[in-house]
Amino acid sequence: MVASGRRKANDEFRRGQTIALWFETLRPRQWVKNLFVFLPLVFAKYLDESGRVLDAFLAFVSFSAASGAVYVLNDLRDLEADRRHPTKKQRPLASGRLAQRDAKWLLGGVVILALGLGLLVDVLSGGRFFTLVVLGYLLLNVAYSGGLKRVAYVDVACIAAGFLLRVSGGAMAVSVHPTGWLLTSTALLAGYLGLGKRAHELKLLGDRAAEHRPVLAQYRPLHVSWAMAVLGSITVVGYIVYTTTAHTRAFFRTDRLVWTVPFAAYGLFRFWQLVVDDRRQDSPTDAMLRDAPFLVNIVLWGLSIVVVIYGFSR
Repeated sequence: MVASGRRKANDEFRRGQTIALWFETLRPRQWVKNLFVFLPLVFAKYLDESGRVLDAFLAFVSFSAASGAVYVLNDLRDLEADRRHPTKKQRPLASGRLAQRDAKWLLGGVVILALGLGLLVDVLSGGRFFTLVVLGYLLLNVAYSGGLKRVAYVDVACIAAGFLLRVSGGAMAVSVHPTGWLLTSTALLAGYLGLGKRAHELKLLGDRAAEHRPVLAQYRPLHVSWAMAVLGSITVVGYIVYTTTAHTRAFFRTDRLVWTVPFAAYGLFRFWQLVVDDRRQDSPTDAMLRDAPFLVNIVLWGLSIVVVIYGFSR
């Protein structure tokens, strides 16, 4: 009886460990990127409609499951390279704490969850295409892992396309058409973030960069810095133009959306600071999720948008 009880306790402990490692592999801290799904809801002025908010939330969970599946797939495919990386070697798969078989079960489960929730969103919203957007996101990342990540700048374009699919999916979930301004700003911002990640990898890994990520052999630090500067500048200018156009002022019935520009500009500047900070070894896209100035600024930017759109709209 005692031996049987110990075996049962050990089995439960191992299951608990596996679930914890699954959760770590899904990288929940990165799910904040899926908040882009809510942008169409906010900018379409539907934040006060509970039904649409529920649809957007389910879309967020669906994309979180899909992005988690992508992380598992990448960890499986890049296992040997991750084991040689200074920080990635600590991941559950690369460190050997999570068995490949368990990771494959996790991959299948979250893919089914992502598509199942996608179908539920389509049923609730009366739409037809949200599930296809989620499927497109998954296929894009399969293509990325299969070869596109080895082509300079195409890899960053794939990252930008993933954010565009998030925004498009969020629009379909709440039955609105995303504006060209929203899609363009999203693409520029995502490209800026992707280039920042590459710039940091080049700086951190130095001469061994190509050993950890082959595509880095095709990048030049100076070119990446200039590209970041151009994309960052265009993003800020584009946002300024968007907040001041006649169409924007007429739709929101206020000219105060321009008040949110300083927050957007500081967010881009702070991210650049994280990229060039020599004291950091973690990716800037990870660092920004733990950086107090960046997080406070993001919260203030979001609140300022909500206050202007829903408080000052006449």
